[in-house]
Amino acid sequence: MAENNAGNRGGDRSAGGGNRGGGNRGGNNRGNRRGPRPGEDSGFDKGGEDLTEKVVFINRSAKVVKGGRRFSFSALVVTGDRRGKVGVGLGKGNEVADAIRKGGESARRNMEVVSLLETTIPHEIYSTFCGAKILLRPASPGTGVIAGKTVRAVLDAVGVKNVLTKSLGSKNPANVVKATISALRRLRRREQIYQDRGIPVRQSETQAAA
Repeated sequence: MAENNAGNRGGDRSAGGGNRGGGNRGGNNRGNRRGPRPGEDSGFDKGGEDLTEKVVFINRSAKVVKGGRRFSFSALVVTGDRRGKVGVGLGKGNEVADAIRKGGESARRNMEVVSLLETTIPHEIYSTFCGAKILLRPASPGTGVIAGKTVRAVLDAVGVKNVLTKSLGSKNPANVVKATISALRRLRRREQIYQDRGIPVRQSETQAAA
């Protein structure tokens, strides 16, 4: 009897050890910590709207404390509806997923309307933000988006399909995104300029602009 009880206790311990060392501690929980890579869709709920959300850049910072290092993350997220609305947000958190979620919420709160001309921009524009310098030029249909990955993320989110761009300054992703947003914010169509100046718009000019 004593040998049987000892054997049962040994079997219970081995089963418990298998559960403790098994998949509960494994890659399932750790895998959830990794968010999407920069340029990928985050996959979070967009609040029921038809929005696209892209992670432009993820930064990791470490703080040295007694006993080791503590890591925190910041994520730069661009959100748009591909129909003339775009927003950018910066989220911070102790996990990548938390930083992306906060960045997406901030981007959706800060969305702005941009003036577009069909699938391109109405006119050439140059914009700066800190050390970043961005030049945008309209392009004919079929050209595509000629831009780097940072500027492309913003233009894809707003819905521009044909444009020529050039980054002339700093490559810092945050500054490049903000310079691009500043350039898009200053775009105006012909009708808007005439209205601001109090000039009547001719029907032929309206049709040509359309």
